[in-house]
Amino acid sequence: MLGLVQVLMLSGLSVAREREQGTFDQLLVTPLSNFQILIGKAVAPILIGIFQSTIVLLICRFFFKIPFAGDFFSLYLTIFVFILSCVGIGLSISAISNSMQQVMVYCFVLLMPMVLLSGMATPVENMPEILQKITYADPMRFALNSVRRIYLEGCNFLDVWENFLPMLIVAAITLPLAGYLFRNNL
Repeated sequence: MLGLVQVLMLSGLSVAREREQGTFDQLLVTPLSNFQILIGKAVAPILIGIFQSTIVLLICRFFFKIPFAGDFFSLYLTIFVFILSCVGIGLSISAISNSMQQVMVYCFVLLMPMVLLSGMATPVENMPEILQKITYADPMRFALNSVRRIYLEGCNFLDVWENFLPMLIVAAITLPLAGYLFRNNL
């Protein structure tokens, strides 16, 4: 949840701040492609999210002494794909916002359902059927499931690969959408 909030807000606020200062239009007239602008705006939140996740992992492992049963490759791959999908959502929010206040409102409106429908507080299996279907659009549901299984049960990538597909679909939709919205100033 910490990574979701931080990455969503950082990626969302980066473009909104440039829009408020008037520097984003200057960025759009440079010879950079949409893809290059997107990469530039996504790298910092991704690195911060991975760093933050590493700190949480170290606290869990050494302070709370929760044994780590899985492998680090699968765990960090899950974290990376989850953060990538969150960055896509944040950049898409930022692309439709005119100010930093709008980004913050959109993020907080989106954060509450994402957290509640992720299965963190209530298992997804106990939710009404319509809400269970809505959770397929929530990357946090699949990241949470994967991290729990990798960290506590010792699963590897082959055991949780099906959780990557919805997160990758969210990233594959939101990142190009953000690039399109940036270029067309919608």
